[in-house]
Amino acid sequence: MDNWDEIKTAYQVARMGTVSGAAEVLGVHHATVIRHVDALERRLAVKLFQRHARGYKTTEAGEDLLRVAAATDDQFSQLASRIKGRGEAVSGELVVTSLMELSSWMTPLLVAFQKKNPDVTVRFLTGERLFRLEYGEAHIAIRAGQVPEQPDNVVQPFHMLQMGLFAHKSYIAAHGMPSAPDDYGNHRFVGHDDAQMRAPFFKWMRDMVPAQAISFRGLDAGGLRVAVREGAGIGFIELTEGRADPDLVEVHPHLPEWDSTLWLVTHVDLHRTPKVQALLSFLKKVVKKEM
Repeated sequence: MDNWDEIKTAYQVARMGTVSGAAEVLGVHHATVIRHVDALERRLAVKLFQRHARGYKTTEAGEDLLRVAAATDDQFSQLASRIKGRGEAVSGELVVTSLMELSSWMTPLLVAFQKKNPDVTVRFLTGERLFRLEYGEAHIAIRAGQVPEQPDNVVQPFHMLQMGLFAHKSYIAAHGMPSAPDDYGNHRFVGHDDAQMRAPFFKWMRDMVPAQAISFRGLDAGGLRVAVREGAGIGFIELTEGRADPDLVEVHPHLPEWDSTLWLVTHVDLHRTPKVQALLSFLKKVVKKEM
């Protein structure tokens, strides 16, 4: 790895997906981009990209190299900002990851942050897999449950996610309220399709509700919330959000065992970058005001 220019060029090709896009970002001729990528692939004796009519797509080897390149690029940017006396600048790409269940809660917060910092490009990645901060897959991760213990991560408590069990008024009008948990078999529920889903509220549903009564299932948390609001059945919605909706009925008193502690997780190498610190500070202030 003795030629950072080539690695940086390949990183921009991966980001932009095309040679012309990378050339524009780097301010060089497209022939220079092709020459750098070809030289890097020869040096490593491996293909980093699959070439096709629409552009360049990274191979598995390319993904491994470019995750490290992304983290390194961030560290160089941080160093350059300090040297130039612009350590407080908040700009560039900011990658945030969380569980899909948090997307409707987190998205307004990230939009509000971007309005205050318009030079930031936000990438909000949701999914069940853990994005690896040590490989630069994300700058900040919002994780739930037990305190994360990965080495070299900075972990801070963030928020207690409280869930409630709700149904739409139309469902209650058609099916009535469950009289007790032993009546759940006579009702319809909205639940997660993954039996290994670790969220405590979905685990509670699997334990308490007969499988045949979970009649609407899905993998997307946003879709499940919509299903509850459309009257498909009884399901979990964030407690404050559910209680604020006049069309929703709280079916069961809130149970602390449904709740999850949320953690803000960053990698030690990127924790002090201005954009990461700005978002961490913003999120903690917003949550403190809501408490």
